Amino acid sequence: MGDILYQFLEQIVDRYMTRKVKTVSYEVKMDQLNDLFARDDFNAYPVVDQQDVVGLVTKFDFLKCFALTLNSMVPRYDELMKRTAADVMIHEFIYVGATTKLVRVLQLMVEHRLRSIPVMDAGQRLVGIISREDIMRALRDCTRDEKRIL
Repeated sequence: MGDILYQFLEQIVDRYMTRKVKTVSYEVKMDQLNDLFARDDFNAYPVVDQQDVVGLVTKFDFLKCFALTLNSMVPRYDELMKRTAADVMIHEFIYVGATTKLVRVLQLMVEHRLRSIPVMDAGQRLVGIISREDIMRALRDCTRDEKRIL
């Protein structure tokens, strides 16, 4: 079992990340975003302006718009749905590089309760995304390798 963990410690993002990342424009409206979340069943989309990643929008960010407090005026639903990703996205977000160890990614996911993390290159260009499912696949791969040795 120790060999499995040691093997996992050696794994890097590049081997497990998704390279073809679906992104959204910062101008995408909330109703379109809602449709995308339903269709793709993703938890987050990197938000782009031209080629640059300018933020990250999650299902949680989407839902926050509809959370009501006693002190807030309740906007109409159709007004909320006209908001854009730029209005609700996270501007400062956690990202990793392709050579980041998966154990570090796992630590970030646990500490910050993240489901996926964008992967950026040295020029701050989006090259992929790594998800909880990718980490779980890496662990399964390490387990399979261990069983083959036994």
